[in-house]
Amino acid sequence: MLSKFLRLLLVLLIAAGSMSSLLAQDEDMPPAEIENDEGGPTTITGSVTYTDPFFTAGVAEPLIILEDQAGFVDRNRSFLMPEESQVMGQITSDFFTSPFTYSVSLPIEQEATLKDVDNDGEEDTGVMVYAVAYWTNTWGDPFLEERDLFGGGWSTTYASTRIHPAPSAEGEVIGGTLLIYAPDDQQGFPSGFGDDGLLFTEDDPTVRVPQGYTVVNLDTDPFTFDRSKEVVIDLIESEQSAAEDFSGLSYTEAFDAMIELFRTKYAFTEHKNLDWDALAEEFRPRFEEAEANNDPMAYVLALRDFTWAIPDGHVGGAFNSLNDLFLTETEGGLGMAIRELDDGRVITNFILDDGPADQAGIELGAEILELNGQPIADAISENVPWSSPFSTDHVRRLQQLRYVLRFPVDTEVEVTYQNPDDTEPTTVTLTTVPERESFSFSSFNVGLTGFELPVEYSLLDSGYGYVKIYSFFDNTLLTIQLWERMIQTLNANSVPGLIIDMRQNGGGSGFLADQMAAYFFDEPLTLGNTGFYDETLGEFYFDPRLEGRFYLPPEELRYHGPIAVLVGPSCASACEFFSYDMTLQERAAIVGQYPTQGLGGSVEAFFMPEGEVLQFTTGRAVNDEGEIHIEGIGVVPTVKVPVTEETLFSEGDPVLEAAIAHLDSATALNIEDGGAIAIGDSITGELAPNTRVQYTLEVSQGDNISIFLRDETGQFDTYLRLYDDEGNLLAENDDIEPGQIVNSSLEELVVPEDMTLIVEVATFEDASEGQFTLEIVANTE
Repeated sequence: MLSKFLRLLLVLLIAAGSMSSLLAQDEDMPPAEIENDEGGPTTITGSVTYTDPFFTAGVAEPLIILEDQAGFVDRNRSFLMPEESQVMGQITSDFFTSPFTYSVSLPIEQEATLKDVDNDGEEDTGVMVYAVAYWTNTWGDPFLEERDLFGGGWSTTYASTRIHPAPSAEGEVIGGTLLIYAPDDQQGFPSGFGDDGLLFTEDDPTVRVPQGYTVVNLDTDPFTFDRSKEVVIDLIESEQSAAEDFSGLSYTEAFDAMIELFRTKYAFTEHKNLDWDALAEEFRPRFEEAEANNDPMAYVLALRDFTWAIPDGHVGGAFNSLNDLFLTETEGGLGMAIRELDDGRVITNFILDDGPADQAGIELGAEILELNGQPIADAISENVPWSSPFSTDHVRRLQQLRYVLRFPVDTEVEVTYQNPDDTEPTTVTLTTVPERESFSFSSFNVGLTGFELPVEYSLLDSGYGYVKIYSFFDNTLLTIQLWERMIQTLNANSVPGLIIDMRQNGGGSGFLADQMAAYFFDEPLTLGNTGFYDETLGEFYFDPRLEGRFYLPPEELRYHGPIAVLVGPSCASACEFFSYDMTLQERAAIVGQYPTQGLGGSVEAFFMPEGEVLQFTTGRAVNDEGEIHIEGIGVVPTVKVPVTEETLFSEGDPVLEAAIAHLDSATALNIEDGGAIAIGDSITGELAPNTRVQYTLEVSQGDNISIFLRDETGQFDTYLRLYDDEGNLLAENDDIEPGQIVNSSLEELVVPEDMTLIVEVATFEDASEGQFTLEIVANTE
């Protein structure tokens, strides 16, 4: 019997082996042709080259990871890479020097998403598909979460895959390198893109791949499958991120290339009625002349003046070679600064001790009437500041007020003025001296030292929190750590209101700005979108993946008190997006004397001859209704602080004081008299934010009562307090969670004597509104 059993077992094993062999040799799916069959990679190394000057700006924790491509396989834009699939690499050289290098050790146990991609009509185990990708980790633990991943999807900027450059292509892979892992040798993978040119679609030709890791080169036809032990995979800078480089061209060739770049990719051509042909006709001769004369200075001046002709504060460059000229033209001052009041008068708001103006008798508050015989309003309007160009008239005007009093040293300037107590104007001739005190006094960034943290906060004497956000361009990890610590501190100390000072914030990451605003909301609102020029469409395309939205932090990291946001003309770009976000649902009051700068787009940089690096606006930002909402407009104060002699010469901070006054009004507690209530009564009423309703209850010695406060909708957290008729708090209750029929109660209260009680109905922190029911019940034994 044993001998027969062994023979039968042997037959079965042979048959199974033959069947396995037949399966392994499935003629419908040929095996992949393998290069360098060393058993599959164990280590991946490579380099990352970047040309974008903004690449390292604001980076928190730079990461190289194996990115689970299940989202791309399914074309699922909201796919979030599971934490367990995120294999982290090491950056092995200076991240801030391009190119930097990296290394990834492949794990023995894989936990990425298995996807069946062989299109054979059968349900198979599938393979894991990875791209090597660069990310930066800002929020939470060491793994990437929804906010780090911009809501989900896959990398299209710096990855081992090559992405179609057209925004409307929505991240389709057209080449590069993938890493795959097959749990056995029976899984298929595409060997080409198929007729549609798309990866992971039904017309892909497929091959069987070996068990384990394999590197797939998508740039060959058919794809190449490499099983080397150690593999080099360099990450690819996307065409959208790579900076255009015209530095090797002649002055004229570079100008022509620049004009074409603006003509196609500049975001606000129609919005600003720009005529690129006319600008080319105006400026090209200057570049030709500079080239003919081999004159770098003439070339840079032509480049500067071209950017000044575009009314967009995002456009321009450093022009460091013009620093000496700038100093020469602006070094001389008159020892005074001026401001324009709301009533149109221009007065001095700074007089330098023993400066030319002081020596001539010009006083603080003197009205300036003429400059070199020209009405001061005209002189201001005709001035072209070195800080040009501008997106908004109010920012241009403020800078013209600064620069209209700057001249070369030893320049004679005729000034007609009238001091506050004078009855007639006086005209004097002043000679400029080398002083910058008056110029610095009127700077938008006066007082900054460079030692500021990106977020600094404190508690004001008023009891309100105060935070100043200096930048969305700094270390984002530090920024978020400080931001979340502030939110926790506000909540832990029940701070009744918050002032957010944005007046000296030059911008940075718009995504970071949006997500920092999310800490004050309870809904994942849609914020708008940004469109970019698409050559295939010949127009600007708004990729739905770029639609801005709030990704809410945990509930304990949200602040619900009233907020005032301080703005001014130095609040630019991402600062303005944060400020705009805070206007949604009227979440905050916007307090200031002027709107923000009005820079409403995304920028790209490009290289020009003589080492000049310029930037221009390529992203057209719109609100959720598709309207341009910041560019050329700015965020306008809802609490306008006047520019008057009183505010100009205030010893305090009139904008901050206006914000405090607003919060005082917003947090002022309103006590309403609800009238009398008796034992056995049930009364329904309405509660509003910062409002409490008090009812008078007459009770007798020996009464045993219970008081119930209900929110029938279950939408807010009630708060019940009981006072005697002298206002002394006897009892309070807020123990029951919101959403229950009975939110608050005071039960089994035995009255010691005849007395009058005050029953007060409120909401937690006086922050909510809604309908309530108050019931007084007599308890019986």
